[in-house]
Amino acid sequence: MRFVRSTVTRALTGAACVAALLVPASPGAASQGRDGAAEQARSWRLEAPGGGRDQVGADLALTTSGGLTLTARHGRTTVLRPSALGIRTAETDFTGGLRYEGRRDRRVHETYTTTTGSRTRHTADAAESVFTFSKRGRELRVTLRISPDGVAYRYALPGSGTVTVLGEASEYAVPGTADAYLLPYDNGRQDYESVHRHTTVAAAKTGDYGYPSLFRVESSWLLIGEAGLDRSYGGSRLTLGAGQDRFRLTLPDPAEVSEAPFATPWRTMVIGDLATVTESDLTTDLAAPSKVADTSWIKPGRAAWSWWSDGSSPASLDKQKKFVDFAAREGWEYVLVDSGWSNDWMPELTAYAEEKGVGIWLWARWQTIDAKSELDRLLPLWKSWGVVGLKIDFMESDGQDRMRWYDAVYRATAENRLMLNFHGGTVPRGQQRTWPQLMSVEAVRGAEGTRPKPGRQPFPAAHYTTLPFTRNLIGPMDFTPVTFTGVRPTSDAAELALSVVYESGVQHLADSVESYEEKPLARRFLRGVPTVWDDTRLVDGAPGDRAVLARESDGEWFLGAITSGTARALDEPLRFLGPGTWLVDLYTDAPGGGLAVETREVTAGSRLTVGVPANGGFAARICPAAPGRTGCGS
Repeated sequence: MRFVRSTVTRALTGAACVAALLVPASPGAASQGRDGAAEQARSWRLEAPGGGRDQVGADLALTTSGGLTLTARHGRTTVLRPSALGIRTAETDFTGGLRYEGRRDRRVHETYTTTTGSRTRHTADAAESVFTFSKRGRELRVTLRISPDGVAYRYALPGSGTVTVLGEASEYAVPGTADAYLLPYDNGRQDYESVHRHTTVAAAKTGDYGYPSLFRVESSWLLIGEAGLDRSYGGSRLTLGAGQDRFRLTLPDPAEVSEAPFATPWRTMVIGDLATVTESDLTTDLAAPSKVADTSWIKPGRAAWSWWSDGSSPASLDKQKKFVDFAAREGWEYVLVDSGWSNDWMPELTAYAEEKGVGIWLWARWQTIDAKSELDRLLPLWKSWGVVGLKIDFMESDGQDRMRWYDAVYRATAENRLMLNFHGGTVPRGQQRTWPQLMSVEAVRGAEGTRPKPGRQPFPAAHYTTLPFTRNLIGPMDFTPVTFTGVRPTSDAAELALSVVYESGVQHLADSVESYEEKPLARRFLRGVPTVWDDTRLVDGAPGDRAVLARESDGEWFLGAITSGTARALDEPLRFLGPGTWLVDLYTDAPGGGLAVETREVTAGSRLTVGVPANGGFAARICPAAPGRTGCGS
């Protein structure tokens, strides 16, 4: 494995494919030194490139006490009221008493590729300003990036030596009337597996909340998160204190220790209408470029997973061969062997699967490979058996020590050409760009919680229709969908649609062989549905009520629609289609139960009107019409 270093100022090779153009934001604005004008400056207004009525903007201000505040706007709507910025180190408290020293501006234009996500080719445009402040002979630099889809900032401390961060003043003062979709953060498990609370900011309960947090301010939307996290820092969260009207950023450790020069992760705010927020690439735009030069071995795909339907099956070679046979018949690329597999027969299974064109993923507890010696011994061994990827579980920490472990695993798996899926851990923060072998992350209340058992109740239907606008917007999500025999509120067609609505580089289709064999129409759709996309469009949606997404792959479109609540008719535009006539294979709930399929001719000017039952939906595959073609899938 060959690794590459790069900056945004030169083209990259491999998966990053980055070309960056840096130019001054305006003539004469590249640098302001320590002069009278700089000394008098107390506030600065920044705008995203492009202009327009709904332009994103921000205001940075230096208060009379020498503290910093940030305000964010979408057009005429203030989505973030003045909110404190600042960082405290063991040497200097940069939350007050600051003196402005100067500013440097540049325009950022980047193109890059990823192996997973809502699209694989990305373009980022932003205006970036670096503000320098001083206090008692030490410098703090605050970098602000304003793009058409959001605002982000980070702190940097120049110099050399050890930096010990004791906390941040960073906060988010979202208007109290805003709708809020908040994920309660479990301080014990730190696994992001709660159900979102829909409330208002003013009525929100005190406590900790995990990323991302979604808000609607009048007709504008705001998604708060974090990007560019690595070993140099712990993963933060939001805290709403009793009687407070703003969310405070909380670090996981009493101190974060790194070496200068040092920069924190980006504090991100995706801003715009709901389509802009849903389709945004801001999290990966701000992540470090790919560290892997050759990504040819990284192959997203569908995986059969036996543990969900039979918890004892990972201990049985014969049962695993049964799932390999099924995956091979259906054209699925992988089988995941969960906890219970044996060293004695795993090489036999991987050889058996390879003959059938199926790759094997292995489950491992993180403690099994928590030391460098274990990574050096076990990863080459598993690779020698023919294993293609690892599902690593139960990390349950956002602390800096665990982030150091993540970085070691990223590097070691890249060297051994093993793909990754993390369970029982933290949310992605752009690492899917930096380490393109990262195919998926759990960090969600997923279908593991729908396995049939006495007394189990289904998740609230609104949980399903909130995730496309929250958790899944910051990176691949291993929900493990399409479990027809699960304890679920969704209709069959809505459950099938999850294979499109939920993005994951490896999509674990979790039900039993028998369940899928009883649903030939579901198998027909799943044979064709990809897990890597050229583009994604929000067709229609309202968090907690409905989500209709269109995803493109190799000139075809896949449409997934899910709802929560009463039966209704969905009437969806098809403006995302190109010119000409198209065929739609439409999968819906049959009147007597099960699935039905019909094929229609449509154009970009058509509307797709579909009646759905309570908590229902539909799935569709759309392909160009051609002489003699009667449908999109066999």
